[in-house]
Amino acid sequence: MTPETLLRWHRDLVRRHWTKPHRPPGRPSIQLQLRQLILRMAAENPTWGYRRIHGELARLGVKIAPSTVWLLLTRAGIDPAPRRAGPTWRQFLSTQAEGIVACDFFHVDTVLLQRLYVLFVIELATRRVHVLGITANPTGLWVTQQARNLLMDLADRIDQFTFLVRDRDTKFNAAFDAVFASEGMRILQTPVRAPRANAYAERWVGTVRRELLDRVLIMGRRHLQRALSDYVAHYNGHRPHRSLGQTPPLGIVASPAPAVIVRVARRDRLGGLIHEYAHAA
Repeated sequence: MTPETLLRWHRDLVRRHWTKPHRPPGRPSIQLQLRQLILRMAAENPTWGYRRIHGELARLGVKIAPSTVWLLLTRAGIDPAPRRAGPTWRQFLSTQAEGIVACDFFHVDTVLLQRLYVLFVIELATRRVHVLGITANPTGLWVTQQARNLLMDLADRIDQFTFLVRDRDTKFNAAFDAVFASEGMRILQTPVRAPRANAYAERWVGTVRRELLDRVLIMGRRHLQRALSDYVAHYNGHRPHRSLGQTPPLGIVASPAPAVIVRVARRDRLGGLIHEYAHAA
């Protein structure tokens, strides 16, 4: 042993003696149970990105930053959802959303290759969706009758709306427009071949296809009606939306989270195709 070794030992002893305990830099780590819940949601719902998972956690009353969810998914090798840029028309519509409803058609091909057409309306301010009807032969008379049915369903809420956005499909005839004009609403037709002008309706069509129609075989009209009815109930009553502060269109507020997450129960919809989470009783 050399004198230099002895002096080095003494210096190390002094340094350890006067070193004060300190907290590691950075944010405190999240609970293991919460981390497992995030990875569980990602595994059970392959189409959910980090924002969708963050919304579901917000419904459970869990306070966590979206960036933390993204970081956990990235470390686990789960890529985030693709980014989508908002067009100028969508930005315009968002500023006028309080008094606007939008309508559109989309089609579904059954197992036997029968094409069914679905007419729906979406309220831009709340994102609430109304499926008006399903038919294999969408005529002008049928569309007009669905418009009358919608006004009956909205009842005293119809005064909240000033504009109806629709495309230039010939099925939306003059009688269809007259039903809404009788309530003081103005019809806004989108430009030719400009689907972004009806961005909210188009976005919902993409959502219902990704989360439902692309993942199930439709047998017929009644099967499609049951599936859409169950999905719309989930969409309006449970599914969180970023633009609504992670609340669903019907504005149902989640119960606050307990101090420690003990148990989270899963509710299956559409035979387990869609999952909803809530605190277990």
